[in-house]
Amino acid sequence: MAKRIEAAGVTAYYGAFKAIDSVSMTIEPKSVTALIGPSGCGKSTFLRSINRMHEVLPGARVEGRLTVDHQDVYARDVDVTAVRRMIGMVFQRPNPFPTMSIFDNVVAGLRLNGVRGKATLEDAAEKALRGANLWNEVKDRLKKPGGGLSGGQQQRLCIARTIAVEPQIVLMDEPCSALDPISTLAIEDLISQLKDKYTIVIVTHNMQQAARVSDRTAFFSIEKTGDPGRLVEYDDTQKIFTNPTERKTEDYITGRFG
Repeated sequence: MAKRIEAAGVTAYYGAFKAIDSVSMTIEPKSVTALIGPSGCGKSTFLRSINRMHEVLPGARVEGRLTVDHQDVYARDVDVTAVRRMIGMVFQRPNPFPTMSIFDNVVAGLRLNGVRGKATLEDAAEKALRGANLWNEVKDRLKKPGGGLSGGQQQRLCIARTIAVEPQIVLMDEPCSALDPISTLAIEDLISQLKDKYTIVIVTHNMQQAARVSDRTAFFSIEKTGDPGRLVEYDDTQKIFTNPTERKTEDYITGRFG
């Protein structure tokens, strides 16, 4: 069941450095939200705050309120592991376990969660690989190493691994930046299909990609180097790209800065 994300005054730090300042936005279920903006503006920091990956770094912390269907993910009694199980993440570069088989890659998260039944794991692997549009390409070599796949296939394998544990939210941090144009198109098509089941948030530097895949777009920016990133504008993607409210958004989208 896809979930609604609500951020209210979310501020993130790396030690004493404030990376993002007072970000507030609501991300609707079964939608794709793109986070855009220049390098260093806090897009990935905000993304990693959603599933508490930000705090993995020494000295990193988050203030403000971040809820998933009204549950504060930073509440004292919240199980961090459960949060990360509910909110899957796909990283910039494909990161399959290279020596593990394709099958073992897909079911790794399920095994960590205690699932052991062979038939259950086989069914889950096929379902996830079909969901990632990879099943037909790998069904006859499930025992071969995941590291032997092409870059685009590896990224879809990582998506299959993410959705195998049935999260409600999928975060993607520039999932196509290391891929060729054909593989990129395959991932974009997949994102469009996955939003029927999941709430998806994607960080991208590619303006065309944001325009193609997202329903809503959030533009982050900084005043000058060393300042925290701030949310400048958040609206329907079509409006952001055709008639933004803020001059700074227009300047970024048209290439006049950033």
